[in-house]
Order: sequence, then C-alpha cells, then structure tokens
Amino acid sequence: MSTSSTPTASQSQTKQLLTSRFYYGWIMLPLAMLALAASAPGQTYGVMIFNEHIRTSLQLSHSQLAFAYTLGTIIGCLPITFFGSLMDRYGLRRTILVMLCLFSLACGLMSLVSNWFMLLAGFTFLRMLGPGALAFLSSNTLSFWFDRKLGTVEGIRSTGTALSMMIAPILGLFLLQQFGWQKAYLTLGGLIACGLIPAFWYLFRNSPSEFGRGLDGVEVIQRDEVEKSHAAVKNPQVDFTLAEAIRTPAFWIFGSSKAMYALIQTAFFFSLVPILTERGFGETEAASLTTIFGTTLIVMQMVGGALADRFPPTALLFVGLSFFSTGLALVSFASTGGMLLLAGVLFGCGQGTFFGAMQPIWARCYGRTHLGKIRGFLMTMMVGSSSIGPLVAGVTFDMWGSFSPAMYAFTLAPIPLAILCLLAPLPSKREAEVAKGECVAAATS
Repeated sequence: MSTSSTPTASQSQTKQLLTSRFYYGWIMLPLAMLALAASAPGQTYGVMIFNEHIRTSLQLSHSQLAFAYTLGTIIGCLPITFFGSLMDRYGLRRTILVMLCLFSLACGLMSLVSNWFMLLAGFTFLRMLGPGALAFLSSNTLSFWFDRKLGTVEGIRSTGTALSMMIAPILGLFLLQQFGWQKAYLTLGGLIACGLIPAFWYLFRNSPSEFGRGLDGVEVIQRDEVEKSHAAVKNPQVDFTLAEAIRTPAFWIFGSSKAMYALIQTAFFFSLVPILTERGFGETEAASLTTIFGTTLIVMQMVGGALADRFPPTALLFVGLSFFSTGLALVSFASTGGMLLLAGVLFGCGQGTFFGAMQPIWARCYGRTHLGKIRGFLMTMMVGSSSIGPLVAGVTFDMWGSFSPAMYAFTLAPIPLAILCLLAPLPSKREAEVAKGECVAAATS
C-alpha cells in the first residue's frame, strides 16, 4: 500500500511558518505600548484634568478628594499579585481581554459617581485596572516574545507612557469641555470597549510558540523543536516560583530599589511647586523642569533599554540610582534655573537607565513560568509605596515647616541601595534548585 505524498494541513502550516521571515513579536510591541497608553484614564496625569470639576461637582474639600484618591490607590494595588496568578494560569491574552472589559466598565462607573463613597469606588477600580492591571500586563507581554532584544524593545514600549502623557490631558480636556467630566469618562470607556477590545481580540497572542517560533523569532524546523522552544519560554525545572524568588537576596535588593524610586519620585513631583517655591522659584521653573525631564526620558528609555542588552544590569541600576540622587541634590541646593534644568536631565537619564535595566531582569533571572505572580508582587510593592510618598513629604512639612528634611532624606536614600544593586549576585539555576529544596523542606517540616 503506497503512502500518499499529499502534504497534510499540519505540514503546510509548518512550511508556511518556515518560509515567513516576519516575526509576530513586532506586532506585539505596539500592542504592549497601546495597553500601557490605554491605562491613562486611571493614571494620575489622566485623572488630574478632571479633579477640580469632580471636587466642585461633589462639593468636596481638597483633602477629601486627595484622601479618596490615595485610599483608592492603596486598595487598588492589593489584587495585582492575584492578576499575575491569573496571567500565569490562563495566559496573557485571556487576562488582558478581561481587564480591558473591566476597565471600560470602571470608566462607566465614574460617570455614575454622585458622592464621596462612589468616588472612592470609582478611583479604586480605575487605579486597580488601569495603572494596576493594564500597565502590569503590558510590562510582562514582551518578556514572552524577546530575550536577546528584551531590553531594547522594553525601552521602546516604555515610550508609550510618555506619548500617553502628551495625548491624554489634551483628549481629556476636549471631552471635558464637550460633555462634562461624567460623560467624558463614559466616552473613554466606550472608546476602550469599541476600539481596543476588538483589536486585542483579533491581534493579541500569548507567545511565539503559537507560530512555531522561539524567543526573538528563532525559527524551529521540527515539531519536537517547537515544543523545546515553548519549554525555553516556560521551564518549571529552572524557573523560580514566587516563594523561591523571595528567598534570593537580589529579589529584595532590586524590588526595594524599585519601590523606593517610586516613593521618592511620586512625593517629589506631587509637591514640586511648593518645593521649588521654598527655593525662590515658581510654577514656570517647575514646568520647565518637568518638560526637560519628559523630553530626556523619551530618549533615555530607548537608550537604557538598548544598554540593558549589552551591559550587566547591576552596573546600570547603580548608574540610574546615582543620577537620581544627584538630581535630587541639585534641586535641594539649587540657586539658578540652570541647575533645575540640569536636574531635569539627570532625572530623565536616571529613570531611563534604571528602569531600562530593571524591566528585563525578572524574566532573564527568574524565568517566565511564574513571571506574573512574581512581578505582580513587585508591582504591589511599587504602587503601594508610591501612594504614601506624598504623605511622607506632607507630614515632613507639617512637622518642620519645610520640605528640606524630606529632600535631604530623599537625596541620601538611593545611595546605599545603589551600592547594594552593584554588588547583588544575580540568581542562577543552581540558586533556583537550592530555593526549591528549601521550600520543600519548609513544607514538610
């Protein structure tokens, strides 16, 4: 009996994959940027345009509005580790589609707000699902598509924040003028539901193994090599669980540095105008510093990501924190506008270098099998710490009548962490095996 030479559907699909030179990861890059930009209605720069109108409409004081936002942020950051677990279990595609649906509903909820408690609920869901879930899922997406180029593409993805900061306030102001703040939020929810959800449903994919490719678009020839490629993306034998990751010193050094950076930066920019007023400057200088910071950041996010593919992350983290500390020192002792502009440049260089190195660390050092839960835990740390930053600065001012003590503390805080980052041992496969053994021993004891 002769064997038919007609190719099967599977063989035809494999041939099509092998003859295709295009790597789908380059479609995932703009989708990850879009997910990051879509979080704008829940980001501080997206909410700020509506704040005064919300306050006067609900007849709230400034402190009541601020307390609702702070408390909503703290509550909203708590489930992020759970979102990471969902990502690990059900995949990125399902999880991000669900979060987009819920975020559009959260925007709709804001259109129904009529009192402080409803505002607290609205802020909680906006912060939880926007800068919480969507930004978190965006930051994990490219780790499943790139390895060798991960730093570079993460740097490009991060520019989505800068672009969103440029567009979101303008769009928000237009909608506010046309419809008022409640219908503006309803419109934003409709744009997400009708525009982004269909696009992500059609285009978003979990990993390159769905196309018979490996990380960075490496082609695979045989079906067993496809399976090996998928195992390279998720390999439980060498990847860390969250319980194992928290047993490594690097986890806490890097995670604490990230949380500290978020706390100081949020406190500094939230109180930027009064901080500069103490030093004889005004709103014009504050706007100039912010502008030069944003402009430098756009460039340095891409440069920092490219550097992360070529140099040790520990050295780059040290440099980033050193830039940050130097910029804070310049502001603390600023006597001219030029010093403030230089501080803005240093802030942009510091953040671009620091987060350019930080983004790829988790997938490269701890693996991808449990990446969602690991980074969800870290995201909770970062968002939670950022929410108390303005409170730290405010309490300092109330106690001493000046922001200077807080600025001195903020300037010094990054230095020991920078040294620890430089000396931190990167986790290894051997350390993963030791951590697994410790976890088993702890569970059986």
